Amino acid sequence: MGFISFMRSCLRLLRLARKPGRSELWQTIKICSAGILVIGLIGFVIKLLSAFISTIFPG
Repeated sequence: MGFISFMRSCLRLLRLARKPGRSELWQTIKICSAGILVIGLIGFVIKLLSAFISTIFPG
């Protein structure tokens, strides 16, 4: 892919792009927040399991 082709592709994308509406933006914020929360909870559970295992089997 040459530079000219890349620039045409970028311009085509910018022409099609639009700002999200209020409801679409709010839905995106809720989904991202839920994902961050789930990943944080998974990390917290792994940390608790690690602490629990290290107390049972001191190394």
